Amino acid sequence: MLQPVILCGGEGTRLWPLSRTLYPKQFIEVSEGRVLFADAVSRCMSLPKAAEPIVVCNTEHRFLVAEQLRRLGTSGRMVLEPFGRNTAPAAAVAALMEHGGDPVLLVMPADHSIAEGEAFARAVALGYERAKQGRFVCFGVVPDHPHTGYGYIRKGQAASEGVFSVDSFVEKPGREAAEEYVRSGEYLWNSGIFLFKASNYLDALAAHAPGILKSCRTAVENSYRDLDFIRLGEEEFGQCPSDSIDYAVMEKVDGIEVVPLDMAWRDLGSWKSLHDMHPSDEAGNSLLGDVVAEDTGNCYVRSSGRLVVTLGLRDTTVVETTDAVFVAANDKLDNMKSVIRRLKDAGRPETEAHKIVYRPWGSFESISADDRFQVKRIIVKPGEVLSLQKHFHRAEHWVVVKGTARIVNGDNESILCEDESTYIPLGNIHRLENPGKIPLELIEVQTGSYLGEDDIVRLEDKYKR
Repeated sequence: MLQPVILCGGEGTRLWPLSRTLYPKQFIEVSEGRVLFADAVSRCMSLPKAAEPIVVCNTEHRFLVAEQLRRLGTSGRMVLEPFGRNTAPAAAVAALMEHGGDPVLLVMPADHSIAEGEAFARAVALGYERAKQGRFVCFGVVPDHPHTGYGYIRKGQAASEGVFSVDSFVEKPGREAAEEYVRSGEYLWNSGIFLFKASNYLDALAAHAPGILKSCRTAVENSYRDLDFIRLGEEEFGQCPSDSIDYAVMEKVDGIEVVPLDMAWRDLGSWKSLHDMHPSDEAGNSLLGDVVAEDTGNCYVRSSGRLVVTLGLRDTTVVETTDAVFVAANDKLDNMKSVIRRLKDAGRPETEAHKIVYRPWGSFESISADDRFQVKRIIVKPGEVLSLQKHFHRAEHWVVVKGTARIVNGDNESILCEDESTYIPLGNIHRLENPGKIPLELIEVQTGSYLGEDDIVRLEDKYKR
């Protein structure tokens, strides 16, 4: 059996301000209507005889994952990491989840762009036959230009039709070395996609990374169900060393093979990669959203809502969101991590979440805020309900804009329709529910001495938060 495993734990800081800690790049729209995580799931679902995917993700992103799977009509198995520990432990957890049989695991990141699904399926089929025989298989992309941001695989002799032995793994090279690799035709970009039998991977960890195997085994033994999710034992997984599949296993075991991927592939980890992926105009500009570019060349300009106008720009990236505007020279984009570190050190909330924050029941957006008041736009999906809760520091006034709301306010329960409102005094137990068939939209005005999201005492919660 082929068991896809989607690794979904990254933050994607180099795509700030679109990507945030609580809304990372695998869930953002890289182009209109296109989400990378959804692409990865769809690729898995299209593979012949593949099981529903195992998704290993950060616990903070669990409802984003669940919503994407729901839209795609699949459930899969969602395994929650309490802490990020890189790809080797994540793959180990997936291998240990297989209590019956010994499937071949197809381990893949959630944030890659692969344009040719049929070509990818053919490559997986080639690797699957080799992995069934006990070999470790990786996938190397045939490079179309020198790239200093990817690791490389030097291929060796042909092992079978379309499959080669691996001569060596090479770290991210300098420019001259990358140019030589491409000229030689002997090197492939390391895609970070792997095929191996679950038992072979666990045996390799036992030999080369026993600490990872021990921690992951005990974390799985102490895992438990939480709604549709599997939560790993927090204390046990917290003791796990952090390492990649490449370092922990692939560079240490014998008999590694590689399947070349001769197709359009991108690891969309930077604004330059998005610029390269999107169609450009005659001046080399990629323009998304409400953008007017005048006398502008080789620029990536993206608007999330407001009009963005450029004049006389060259080789520049401009990204607008509701709460931040990012402008950078293209040759400085490699310094993104230092910028994000500076923002985080300053405690800037713009690194954590967008103005629109997604919850399992819907979303809320902060429209306006100042000392002692905040205005939010709240959307509740049909049939969903917020927790029964109270606040110590704020009162709330709700105005229904669209749909129907069922309200618990102290001892009273009522139905509110469009243009109707209610007041929630400070300390009152309350709950909001959408009993209708269309999204409920309302405006919430908060007043009080403290308006933080941590001023919530949940008494009952459908989602066990």
